[in-house]
Amino acid sequence: MAPLLPLSLLDPDGDLYVFGYGSLIWKPGFAYAARHPALLHGFHRRFCLWSREYRGTPDCPGLVLGLDRGGACRGVAFRVPAAEAAGVLAYLDAREMIGDHYQRRRLPVRLLDTGAVRQAVTFVANRRGQAYCREMTPERAAVAIARGSGRMGPNRDYLLNTVTHLRSLGVRDAALDRIAALLPAALAG
Repeated sequence: MAPLLPLSLLDPDGDLYVFGYGSLIWKPGFAYAARHPALLHGFHRRFCLWSREYRGTPDCPGLVLGLDRGGACRGVAFRVPAAEAAGVLAYLDAREMIGDHYQRRRLPVRLLDTGAVRQAVTFVANRRGQAYCREMTPERAAVAIARGSGRMGPNRDYLLNTVTHLRSLGVRDAALDRIAALLPAALAG
């Protein structure tokens, strides 16, 4: 029997929308009916969470992206039919709600190809969690990312895959581009 999904997580159109801003863009891991370029206001994409398992280790942590307060973020909104929504949400919770990294939220996103506003589930950085890092210069982030490697592979692959897939959407994220440009120097340091 499929787990029950709180109706409050569905958009008024009856379907589930999931906003991806990092690895969900290039590796969603679930089936969806539609994929839309989307814009979320009030949050920006940032390497603000230490990863001691997926992209690093306890001795050499990497960094992963989170949505942090302020600004705006372009990403992707996946539309999942209501019949599949509970299973997709269970998968996402198992993937994203490890430890205290994220808080699952339902936030309005604008679908850039249609102009429609949909209520989407997304995962916001938990600013009170132990993994949250407040101050992170691009140089310090590049060092952590260059050195980090965990169960899901090298941290640099996570960064570079995200940059590549954002560019395929026509998105240039200046903060991520800066960190990526610093990677070779970070390896030497």
